[in-house]
Amino acid sequence: MKGRASIPPPAPPRGTLADRLGASRRELRGAFRGTRERADRGTRTIVVGGGIAGVSAALVLAERGVRVTLLEKGAQLGGRLASYPERLPGGDTFQMERGFPAFYRHYYNLRSILRRIDPDLTILRPLADYPVLGPDGAEESFAGLPTRAPLNLLSLLRRTPFVSLRDLRNIDPEAVRAMMSFDPQKSYARFDTESAGAYLDRLNLPTKAREMVFRVFCHSVFHREETMSAAEMLSMLHFYFLGNPEGMSFDVLEEPTGDVLFSPLARILASYGVEVRLGESALEVTRERGDRIRVRTSSGELESEGLVLATEVRGLRAIYEASPQLAEDVSFAATMEALASSAPYVVFRLFYGQAVDEARAPFASIAGLGALDSITLYDRFEGESRRYALRTGGSVVQLQAFGLDAEPDDASIRAELKSTLKKLYSELDGVEPLHEVYLRGAECPSFAPGSGATRARVATPYGNITIAGDHVKVPFPSALMERAASSGIMAANALLDRWDVRGEVLYTIPPRGFIASLGARLP
Repeated sequence: MKGRASIPPPAPPRGTLADRLGASRRELRGAFRGTRERADRGTRTIVVGGGIAGVSAALVLAERGVRVTLLEKGAQLGGRLASYPERLPGGDTFQMERGFPAFYRHYYNLRSILRRIDPDLTILRPLADYPVLGPDGAEESFAGLPTRAPLNLLSLLRRTPFVSLRDLRNIDPEAVRAMMSFDPQKSYARFDTESAGAYLDRLNLPTKAREMVFRVFCHSVFHREETMSAAEMLSMLHFYFLGNPEGMSFDVLEEPTGDVLFSPLARILASYGVEVRLGESALEVTRERGDRIRVRTSSGELESEGLVLATEVRGLRAIYEASPQLAEDVSFAATMEALASSAPYVVFRLFYGQAVDEARAPFASIAGLGALDSITLYDRFEGESRRYALRTGGSVVQLQAFGLDAEPDDASIRAELKSTLKKLYSELDGVEPLHEVYLRGAECPSFAPGSGATRARVATPYGNITIAGDHVKVPFPSALMERAASSGIMAANALLDRWDVRGEVLYTIPPRGFIASLGARLP
C-alpha cells in the first residue's frame, strides 16, 4: 500500500474525433514541477478539515513521505459528507447523512482518490436516469442525449416539450453564445457581477422551460437564481452538461459514506502514518521564523513546515479572524473577509412502513413546486436502507430543499415538503412516516454575484499555507465534491512543489465551451 497509489481514470482512445476536437478528458500540464519522488525525512504538514478536500490533500502528501497531522473538529471524517448514527424507534441504528452525494462520471480527480480504496470502484452503482418533475405531471430528462456540444443542447431543445419553434425564435442569441463560449477567465470577467436570474431573463426561455431545464444548475450548488453569479451558473452548465464528455449520468454509493468511503480512507491514511485527530479544532495560525507554522488547537499546539486549511467557509473565517498575522497581506485579508455561506438548506429523511411505487426513479429533481428540490428513494440503491425496506415492507425517502430564507420556519418547511411529496407520489397520501430525521444547515459556500473576484484560491501570499474546499476558485471547471478533491490535491501539490517533490496528476473536462475552443483551434 506504500508508495504512489494514484490510479487515473482510463485515457480516452488516441486519435478519436472527440480527441481531435479537444472534447475528451484533459490532463492538466504544468500542475507541478518537482523532480523528487519523496520529501525529506521529517517534513511535516498540518491539514485542517477532514472532508474530501482535507483527506485528498493529506493522502497525496503522505504518499510522498510527508508527516501529516489531520485535524477534524467532528467525531468522524467526512465533513459535510460524514455519516453519523441515528436510532429508529425500534432500537435499530442507521447512518444519517447531510445530503445526497452524486458521483458523476467526470469527477476524475475525486475518482482517482476513491481508487486508492477501491481500484474498480465497486462501491458505486449507476443510476440510469434522474428525471426533473414539475407541476401538472411535467417531466424532463437529460438521459440519452449526445455528450458533445452543441449536439447535446440542440437535442435537448428539440425533444423537450417545454420549448416550441416559436419559443426558439425568441431566445436571445447572445445569451446562447455565452453558454457555448464558456471560458474560465473571460466568462467570469463578463458575467460574474450579473445574477443567474438576470441572465436567464435575457435568455428569454418560457417559464416552464426555465424551471425544468435550468433551475437544476443553480440549485445543485444550493442557490436560487437571484442569489447566484451568472458566471457560476454558466460554469455549472458547462461542467455538468455542455462540456461534459461523460454525459450527465452519475453513480451512487451502495452503503453509507462512513462505511464504504471514509472508514477505508482512514485506514489508508493510518497506513501512511497520518495522525488523525478527531474532535480537535484549529483555533489560531502563527507564522514563525525559518518557514515554520504554529497552529494552536483546542487541545494544544502543533508546528509544521506546511499548512492546508481545508475547512468550510465559516471555519476558515474563524481561523483567519483569530490569526492577526494572516491579515498582513491586504489582498488575502479582503479574500477572507469576503467569505460567506449560502442560504440554509434542509435534509429531511422519512422512514415509511409502506413501499413507494416501484416505477418511481431512485432520484428525482423537483422544479416549480415550492421549496422541495429533490426526492431520493434510498432503499432503491443503498444497502442499509434496502435492508430496512425488506424488514418492514416500507421505504426510506429523503427530501432536500435549498436556498431557503435566512431564518426558515422549520415546522412550515417540514409540512410543505411532506405535502409536496404526497402530491407527486400519491401512494403516500394519507400515510404517515414511522420515523423522521430533519436537518438544517447553512455551511455551503456562497457564489453570489460579484464574488468571483474575491474568492479564495489554493495558493496564498504566505507560500507554505494553502487553502482547499468546494468554495475555492480553481483554474478549470469544477464543482462540489470534484472541486473539493481537486483543490485538496492542488493544495498538496503547491506544498510539494516547494520541497521539489513531484505532485499528483490532475484531470479536467475541456475547460472551454464549444465556440471558444473552436475559435482557439482555427488558424
